[in-house]
Amino acid sequence: MDSHLGPYPKSSGLSKQSETMEERSKAKLDELTPSMRQVDVLVKVLSLGDRKTIGSRYGNSRDLVEAVVGDETATVTMTLWDDQIDRVAEDDVLSVDNGYVSLVRGHMRLNVGKYGSFKSSDQDIADVKTEVDMSEREYETDRYTSRRGGSTSGSYGGGGPRRRKERRPRGRRKY
Repeated sequence: MDSHLGPYPKSSGLSKQSETMEERSKAKLDELTPSMRQVDVLVKVLSLGDRKTIGSRYGNSRDLVEAVVGDETATVTMTLWDDQIDRVAEDDVLSVDNGYVSLVRGHMRLNVGKYGSFKSSDQDIADVKTEVDMSEREYETDRYTSRRGGSTSGSYGGGGPRRRKERRPRGRRKY
């Protein structure tokens, strides 16, 4: 006799988190689109750019390196910040989890933000398709929905020419 009570089937013993959490499939670089979120990719580091120091508006500075990474379908520029820089070398294969795509001056960049991560992978990417560069194409940025905010008209008001409201006649009301 089963001692299970209730109308719902007996649990398999796995926690809800492990039951609902399934391995997301890795995307290919030629599938990336601007403003894409939750990107999981497997890439090979082809080259590392020069280390640059960027000053922020809050007074502190951060180091930045742009790496060219690729897979069997395309290449893209990946932005590495501060402690991420020393964890990467040329010809490394990286598994990027929960990354995102942004536009920098209209060109795509793969990023690993504070909610994402990357680690070295044992998998190998033998043939990287360097003919297709996803960061080469220039996209038009939507200046009205920019994340930085601000106005497009150069003032603190709205986003374009001001419209005057129809004025109500002033003076004594007639009932």
